[in-house]
Amino acid sequence: MVQTISYLQNLRWSRLLLNVGMAFTVWLAACQRGPKEITPELLEKPGAFKFDTTVYDFGEIIQGQKVRHVFRFKNVGAGDLVISDAKTSCGCTVSEYPKEPVPPGKEGEVVVEFNSENKQGQVSKTVTLFANTIPNETELKIKGTIRLP
Repeated sequence: MVQTISYLQNLRWSRLLLNVGMAFTVWLAACQRGPKEITPELLEKPGAFKFDTTVYDFGEIIQGQKVRHVFRFKNVGAGDLVISDAKTSCGCTVSEYPKEPVPPGKEGEVVVEFNSENKQGQVSKTVTLFANTIPNETELKIKGTIRLP
């Protein structure tokens, strides 16, 4: 009898911990902001990028240095511009982009950082933005030359 009660108490605690764990997982997933999905409604009035430039030449740097560039744009489209994702051509390049819609006429920034560690010579890296634009992909490029120390 004592073993049965102890077993039932352990079972209750296990279920409670399982439920708390599941609730925490759902809460955590809801709090994270992932890429925004491009819906058909967003394509009815698409946004449109107008970048100052889509290519940045950082010139010559010494291997191991990091280069950071801000690509500025304006939404010249009829509707909100929504960037759903950004893919880089290499793990040495990272990007930051607006997670919220950019209204027509407003400006935004895409920050690209390149790490030249273990690289040398001429390099060219790309960041592809996926958005509710026509076409839906826009490519930004950062390039230059890396010299050994």
